[in-house]
Amino acid sequence: MAENTTEVLVGTGVLVVAAGFLAYAAGLTGVSATTPDQYELTASFRSAEGISIGTDVRMAGVKVGTVTALDLNPLSFRADTVFTMNSEIEIPDDSAIAVASEGLLGGSFVEIIPGGSPFNIDPGGEITDTQSSVSLISLLLKFVAGGEGE
Repeated sequence: MAENTTEVLVGTGVLVVAAGFLAYAAGLTGVSATTPDQYELTASFRSAEGISIGTDVRMAGVKVGTVTALDLNPLSFRADTVFTMNSEIEIPDDSAIAVASEGLLGGSFVEIIPGGSPFNIDPGGEITDTQSSVSLISLLLKFVAGGEGE
């Protein structure tokens, strides 16, 4: 009987730890639904290399949102991105969005460069001025190839 109780307690502990890991993973990947204090925006990038679901969206270095979906558009062959924004942050409709890097070895994030328009993008709207990620390897190859002819 004592062995049975021990097995039940250990099994319950394993289930609690597994549920904790699932909750942590769901929060890390942005699986949670949009809350009332958030709204969605979209953007379409030529290349979204380095970003994925859960990637930070920043303005002036401050996190203001999270990438929630990333899919290839079969008609335009562009990376359609959906991200949630904090409802306190209103984005001017002439703003730009770019895939940026934290540094030479750092990760990537999505950066919103605010415009100067007095009109804001409505929830569910799209930022059309996009700048795709720059591949460090292709830049190095261009530099090496450009230096050979001199």
